[in-house]
Amino acid sequence: MFGPVGATAGKILFLAGLVITWFYVSGLILVLIGAFVGFTSTITWIDFDKKRLRFATRLFGFIPTGKWIFVHKDMKLGIKKSNQVWRAYSRGNQTLDIADNDYVLFLFDANGKAIIPIQKSSTPDAAKQNLDTLTKHLGIGVI
Repeated sequence: MFGPVGATAGKILFLAGLVITWFYVSGLILVLIGAFVGFTSTITWIDFDKKRLRFATRLFGFIPTGKWIFVHKDMKLGIKKSNQVWRAYSRGNQTLDIADNDYVLFLFDANGKAIIPIQKSSTPDAAKQNLDTLTKHLGIGVI
């Protein structure tokens, strides 16, 4: 959610808040902020029995938010290449870029519009294999 730099900074804030809370109760503010930034992430759940997907954000790492989307016969699965770059700046104005080049499986609606990301893969072969498996289990086509 906040990228690798934000997640690391959040975990450091969380640990610092735990240490400060030992001495001052006001350290709980750092614990809450650090837990939110450090542990919040996204996940996709697949229910093969009911043929539905849920793209959720896990707040604090364990509170899921998001709604279920039922898979219809006119929906399709497809692969998109993701070239996401996370950028952070230091106090000396130095930039830190972390590239995230993955292949992402998406669920598309009948018009070909991407609805939700389902799964990341680091290679196109792994993405193709996961695509074949999911299309068989969900009973839908490939875009």
